Amino acid sequence: MSQVVAQEPEENGSLSPFRHFTAEEWGRLRQDTPLPLSASELEELKGFGERISLDEVSEIFLPLSRLLNLYVGEMQELYRVTSDFLGRVQDKVPYIIGVAGSVAVGKSTTARILRTLLARWPNHPKVDLITTDGFLYPNKVLEERGLMQRKGFPESFDIKRLIRFLSDVKGGVPHVEAPVYSHFTYDILPGETISVDQPDILIVEGLNVLQPWKPAEGDEPQPFVSDFFDFSIYLDADEEAIRRWYIERFLSLRRTSFKDPAAYFHRYSKLSEEEAIKTADAIWTSINLANLHRNVLPTRQRADLILRKGDDHRIRDVYLRKL
Repeated sequence: MSQVVAQEPEENGSLSPFRHFTAEEWGRLRQDTPLPLSASELEELKGFGERISLDEVSEIFLPLSRLLNLYVGEMQELYRVTSDFLGRVQDKVPYIIGVAGSVAVGKSTTARILRTLLARWPNHPKVDLITTDGFLYPNKVLEERGLMQRKGFPESFDIKRLIRFLSDVKGGVPHVEAPVYSHFTYDILPGETISVDQPDILIVEGLNVLQPWKPAEGDEPQPFVSDFFDFSIYLDADEEAIRRWYIERFLSLRRTSFKDPAAYFHRYSKLSEEEAIKTADAIWTSINLANLHRNVLPTRQRADLILRKGDDHRIRDVYLRKL
């Protein structure tokens, strides 16, 4: 496999599709918006081993929630105008936000913080969140298809089921069920679902949510997952930094949840520190880095907003797509 070097989004010149902001410049766009989040609430929203402060939430996520609130308000006004024109009330359709990026880059924490901040704006209090992990095929199916070592690659997901789910949600269908995935058992939880019931906003977080569909010969055209998004975000960082964060998280899990005999990765808890680092690095290189190069990173330019992190895990640059 040829080496792919992650380049920063082009930011200079009139042909660039993005406008660049430093974190400080972006932070000033929050204006006088108060931060409706406490330190204890932030601790509950953090992913395992995540490093994020209230200052970063205020500087990056508060302006983003303000921008998205304005976008949602405009969409709500459009539906009101359309209802007036047609002479009848239209079904409520949620505003859908996609969050993409590599393993270990902080997608889940980003999605949870956004959900909390957006739910505290008065005009869209009902905000739901799903992860596409729930649409992975069960391990039994992946084993039958020889895909266990490609878990997280596009072919390991039940894309048709995910498309049906998003189509129903975007169509205003009440009580749409999504399957549930457990990182502890590393598998879909049989019989367990979460219900999405006509939210104001739905956040969809996952590795490959911005990837365009690649039809096989003879396949009928079908929508992309991102066709259902009103706004999309890509979490970005240098791949060497992401590799380090992945290994650090692996070592932390080895000392904690992996110690439970019921955990899928319990066998890794018995490794020495050196063995654990080598194992984590091998998993990162053979699965997660390969997926990043082949499937995830190429979708970055399709996002509406790119949040780029520095080596310290803090977001340093923001790229907003020009209208």
